[in-house]
Amino acid sequence: MENYTKLKELVASIEADAQKFYNNGNSAAGTRVRKGLQEIKTLAQEIRNEITAIKKCSKKISLFI
Repeated sequence: MENYTKLKELVASIEADAQKFYNNGNSAAGTRVRKGLQEIKTLAQEIRNEITAIKKCSKKISLFI
């Protein structure tokens, strides 16, 4: 759940730069948004892997019950 909270914070943190890029055409803000989106992509993949690991673990436990 910690990574999910980080993901939400990351999305919120790029909002201002996204507005600067789309509304004002600020290309530096666009670069920051792209960097933030790459971090989001990486973190989302970590969350996916974590969920898969938890699901596999719970399936193994249910086999023994």
